[in-house]
Amino acid sequence: MKALITGGCGFVGSNLAAYLLEQDGPEQNHVTVFDNLSRHGAAANLTWLRTLSSAEHNPLRFLHGDVRNAFDVEAVVKQVKPDVIFHLAGQVAMTTSVESPRRDFEINVLGSINVLESVRQCSPETAIIYASSNKVYGNLDHLDLVEAETRYEPRTLKQGVDESVGIEFHTPYGCSKGAADQYMLDYARGFGLKTVVFRHSTIYGGRQFATYDQGWVGWFCRQALEVKANPGRAPFTVSGDGKQVRDLLHVSDAVRCYVAAYEHIADARGHAFNIGGGIENSMSLLELLQFLEARLEIKLDYTNLPWRQSDQKFFVADNSKAARVIAWVPLMTREQGLETVLEWELGSANL
Repeated sequence: MKALITGGCGFVGSNLAAYLLEQDGPEQNHVTVFDNLSRHGAAANLTWLRTLSSAEHNPLRFLHGDVRNAFDVEAVVKQVKPDVIFHLAGQVAMTTSVESPRRDFEINVLGSINVLESVRQCSPETAIIYASSNKVYGNLDHLDLVEAETRYEPRTLKQGVDESVGIEFHTPYGCSKGAADQYMLDYARGFGLKTVVFRHSTIYGGRQFATYDQGWVGWFCRQALEVKANPGRAPFTVSGDGKQVRDLLHVSDAVRCYVAAYEHIADARGHAFNIGGGIENSMSLLELLQFLEARLEIKLDYTNLPWRQSDQKFFVADNSKAARVIAWVPLMTREQGLETVLEWELGSANL
């Protein structure tokens, strides 16, 4: 496989690149990582990836560039002529999109158009697998939810939200991810490109370098480890009441999903898939904090902030379509996955 990964030094991108580099077989995978290294942790991830690569075994190529620059994107597509582009470069935080809607638009929409146009004009057989978001569904206010002690639960949709739910873009982030999502699908319809869209909510795991506004699982695991190391530290904050629910998808399962989409591209092209950990791996913020308290034998003190704009009270992906079309289901349980996060956070922070 000749793979080009935009945002390849980010969380999912670096894990995907590592997976491809580590595969043994009769032929090498050739992995090109395209990234502007602007995100915290990206440079560290690139250093790590270089330790996995050699000239003899699955060589890694790094190209510094920005998806907002059409010349950068066209140049790399022309040079590599990849079998597949895993388009993971993006502005990933809702809060950041509110602070700078134009920058959010330029990265997520213009950047995606640059990828699509470069493939259409220079390498039309290249598949594009795009990381979209559950935010394309808006607030999901139409869900009939019941407020339980630690979470919101739907009266129906027992397997989660499927792709038949109507899209509704809220916040600049939802608009930009949603616009790119729809462009991907329309380039399959209108130009015959091999595009696939994955609508994710919570992906977690090692090498995330989580922040306050992106990567909530890693962020709260880090807060818990800091409390364990320094019991007297000041309380941290939780937005909303903490009962909002997401399904946790471990990055190893996300990586397998991207590879499966390429392997089944003839059936997957032109489709959008809701991809997550599924109902069995769902967890509210409160439930994560309770898990961490029990696991680390600590008491977590926090204060509540107002709800974030357009924060869904419940989103769990119904993975049925992905199971049917690309033969993929998540394998990592949330308990196993959380152990990997705690282990990595301990190592990265030297706590």
